[in-house]
Amino acid sequence: MTQVKIFEFNPFAENTYVVYDETGDCAIFDPGCYMPQEKTALRDFIRNEGLRPVRLINTHCHLDHVLGNQFVHREWQLGLEIHRGELPVLERYPATCLMYGIPNADPSPAPDRFLEAGDVVAFGNTRLEVLLTPGHSPASISFYCREDGFVLAGDVLFMESIGRTDLPGGDFDTLIESIRTQLFTLPDPTVVYPGHGPATTIRHEKEYNPFL
Repeated sequence: MTQVKIFEFNPFAENTYVVYDETGDCAIFDPGCYMPQEKTALRDFIRNEGLRPVRLINTHCHLDHVLGNQFVHREWQLGLEIHRGELPVLERYPATCLMYGIPNADPSPAPDRFLEAGDVVAFGNTRLEVLLTPGHSPASISFYCREDGFVLAGDVLFMESIGRTDLPGGDFDTLIESIRTQLFTLPDPTVVYPGHGPATTIRHEKEYNPFL
């Protein structure tokens, strides 16, 4: 069975996810660890659980989701995986950190692999289907675990809210279309793990999300 560990990191209260199963293999999604104690918390969890990090993946490349990319890359020698359409966002990351007053941010490694819609991210016994869900960012991707009924949605869909669309590459109509065609087509009990805030379900968002 695939399990999901959630960490809330950095000044933006971003959700970092460690996804793992009974084999001990794990993937780290959107490492936002910025402060030394946040990096220690991530390292200690992985060590204490006896996990083997095998993949480093960003749902999208806004600064709060990539602050820990370099740490994870160095600590476990992992290549970064993103959608090719997020490259311009990743390239703006150093300038964006300065704009938001985030000093001494580690530079992110360049991508080692590009993920596309329809790909399957495989590690251990876990299989995650890649869904293209742009709108909050140019090429945000979500990851659906069909067997265990959850989706990592990045900043696309939150509990009773949606991702902001006023950043470069964002578009409200595109985001709503992504949610309706890629996420709301998943089974209603599917658990949604967002990039910020608590988990929710597809059913709950269909019934209570005021944007939809």
